[in-house]
Amino acid sequence: MSNQRQNLGRRGEDEAASYLKKQGYILLQRNYRCPLGEIDVIAKDSKTLVFIEVRTRSSDRFGTPQESITRKKMLKIHKVAQYYLKAVQKEEEPVRFDVLALLLDVENQLMQLEHIKGAF
Repeated sequence: MSNQRQNLGRRGEDEAASYLKKQGYILLQRNYRCPLGEIDVIAKDSKTLVFIEVRTRSSDRFGTPQESITRKKMLKIHKVAQYYLKAVQKEEEPVRFDVLALLLDVENQLMQLEHIKGAF
């Protein structure tokens, strides 16, 4: 992955974290990694545990950020979430999977943010 793409992704995740905090979410983990993969953000929305995939693009020329999430990626996120729940979770609570889709301009300034709750 190029440095430019990494920087774009990092900037998008920072914007996403800021947005979530402003919405009252409590961020539990960013970039949670386990042997099965990674989840961008794990947060609490009231009593719901939310696993969040952040997708950032500098253009929608090849489709929107959310359109880039494949069925395979969704399944992988579900498996990582199950791993997290078994390894970390102490009590049972509602779970949700969200997507944060961001478009940034050429100067990495936020142009558009869409929060899709219960995306998959």
